[in-house]
Amino acid sequence: MNIKNQFLILLSLSFAFCYSQKNQKTSIEKPNIILIIADDAGWNDVGYHGSEIKTPNIDFLAKNGVELNRFYVNPTCSPTRASLFTGRPASRMGIVAPIGDKSQFRLPDSIPTLPKLLHKRNYQSALIGKWHLGLQQSSGPKVYGFDYSYGFLHGQLDQYTHLYKNGDKTWYRNGEFIEEDGHVTDLITNEAIKWISEIRDPKKNFFLEVAYSAPHFPLQEEQKWKDPYMHSIKDSSRRDFAAAMSHMDNSIGILLDKLKQEKLDKNTLVIFMSDNGAMENWDSKNEYNGIHPSNTVLGDNTPLRDWKTSNYEGAIRVPCIFYWKDHLRQNKNNDYISVIDLLPGILSLAGDNNMPKNIEGKNIWPTVCENKTFTNREIYVRGHLQESLIQKPWKIIRTRHANTPADYELYDVEKDPQEKNNVLLQNETLAEKMKIALENQFKMDAKKVNYDKLK
Repeated sequence: MNIKNQFLILLSLSFAFCYSQKNQKTSIEKPNIILIIADDAGWNDVGYHGSEIKTPNIDFLAKNGVELNRFYVNPTCSPTRASLFTGRPASRMGIVAPIGDKSQFRLPDSIPTLPKLLHKRNYQSALIGKWHLGLQQSSGPKVYGFDYSYGFLHGQLDQYTHLYKNGDKTWYRNGEFIEEDGHVTDLITNEAIKWISEIRDPKKNFFLEVAYSAPHFPLQEEQKWKDPYMHSIKDSSRRDFAAAMSHMDNSIGILLDKLKQEKLDKNTLVIFMSDNGAMENWDSKNEYNGIHPSNTVLGDNTPLRDWKTSNYEGAIRVPCIFYWKDHLRQNKNNDYISVIDLLPGILSLAGDNNMPKNIEGKNIWPTVCENKTFTNREIYVRGHLQESLIQKPWKIIRTRHANTPADYELYDVEKDPQEKNNVLLQNETLAEKMKIALENQFKMDAKKVNYDKLK
């Protein structure tokens, strides 16, 4: 047997563990990858976590894939997306808060990004939906390596007029603003289907990001999406939120059906995640000229603490699933995983293990596929209100102030996932070590950030 055949056999065997017990076929073929991102979906806004919201298609992914039970993102949307595309904490690029209004802030275009790196492996890429890493066409997805892009540049929009909250245009296709009729959720889904079936090069592997606006406000759903909750959810705001989740979940089902129709389901890895935890409510009076009603209740992060923008678990620990038909066994993975780990994990599946030097994420694939555990792991998250550092099972949170010393909190998130008991004083030696580790991470951040509450 020659060396090439020996290598192929060993590589095939390394994949065998990942396959379901029903189908023990092996393969070394590179997968297509679809990354689906919900906007502001909380921990308890998916059915498989016990929510009253019906999400049968997301639940299908969880029941037939790998559920990441401790997946950490940033407290808000722009930073999570920056971390995803660069494999680094977003604060290294100065992005610690949403890029909003008429800001000129943007993701630096001089650093390697996921779509650029995938190009080297002959992948075609498309981003359909929310961008939020540069609000002008000159800082849109094409600059960062996407072959095709469609959707909206800002962080939110009216679901039917497709205008940003201050009236700016944001709906575009491939670098040009456009006008279309229809609900954003449907338009994003239709474009994704069209790209899969008509636009992409069928001779190439693809990376497709489908970034929904749902369930982010303003909530503008047809009655058919609200009807299933008329008796089970009394609060009208929460009912509207549930309708937005159901609408998105139905669209995910349409995408999964399209993969089957195109005979792509067996060689496509589907990843589902939320960009951050849910918001508690929304006061609409200063946005969209006040035409949309405020929402007293939005998402649900139960049983985790607090809401989007903080560094507590409710803001940064979110639903995430990996599904790959006949390749991944159903499993709940309890390893501590960060959004910065997605880039090296995806690149490894694309056959690229030569990571750029500035990548800080870890290859996620061994823990997803074989349930291997990361050891001696730090997960650093900086928001515009707080910073946190997680070293299993401990989490330290720092809240800085302009004229007084910072406040610190220490939690054992294994024993106390609700972060009710600050055990800083009972673990002073450990706390001091984690304070130093947190500060060391903080010092590596960009000096100029897009928002800091101390300024």
